[in-house]
Amino acid sequence: MTMTVHAEAPVDPLWWSWEGAHGGWVAGAALTAARDGFAGGRRPVRSLTTHFLAPVGAGPLRFSGTAPATGRRTAACLFTGHQDGEPVVLGSALFGPGRTGPAYEGLPAPDVPGPDDCAPLDLPVELALFARQLEMRPATADRPLAGGPRAELVAWVRFRDGRALDAAAVATLADALPPALYARWRAPRPVPTAELTVHFTDALDDGAPEGWGLVRIRTDHAGGGWAVDDSAVWSADRRLLATGRQARVVRARQEGGTPGARPASGRAAAGTVNS
Repeated sequence: MTMTVHAEAPVDPLWWSWEGAHGGWVAGAALTAARDGFAGGRRPVRSLTTHFLAPVGAGPLRFSGTAPATGRRTAACLFTGHQDGEPVVLGSALFGPGRTGPAYEGLPAPDVPGPDDCAPLDLPVELALFARQLEMRPATADRPLAGGPRAELVAWVRFRDGRALDAAAVATLADALPPALYARWRAPRPVPTAELTVHFTDALDDGAPEGWGLVRIRTDHAGGGWAVDDSAVWSADRRLLATGRQARVVRARQEGGTPGARPASGRAAAGTVNS
């Protein structure tokens, strides 16, 4: 038996991106609502899928969702986030406890210098206001808007407020770096996220790591105005915390809104997606 329940999250204006609240932050807020409001917070999260229907504006984000029946080892929660009565995000979260099973490390962390040996990177505020909330230190020679040969970025990232890397924070980090295509370009353009799925590993069952996360994002394919990005997040001790996959819209430069501009109300223009 399921029932519909509700939760509300204030939108933090410090987490602004191109046209609305940062997509990774919104995904983390959705996860918190689903975990605490719908799933009761008893099971670790295993996956989170968020579809962005419109930019999330400055008003409160109100979630409605299904609370799963108790007693099941695995629980799937469906949720919708509304602003001004209109849906702006929808998705699902899968929760389940750890159990005995085989272990396999198929995605080791890249062999890169530690954060103390990497120089900080300051992203332009006019492109990503939310970046002020993060400290980023590129761990390879690839840089955003450097016109490099490959669509991949790797960086150490940590929250300036010192928060631990719980599941909601890891969901944010999975979308924290610039789109991987930025490593090949020399001029920015909007590449908003239409859908983001994050799969969490059992490393988070042991508690939330502190400090730095190592984040890699790369574009597996781009064409027809769309791109597929693949990301991964490791802890400071190189344990895999999560993998991410997202579908992105690649817009022409002249189509983008003013970077950092905030909608006057919670409801943004229909038919667009969040960044």
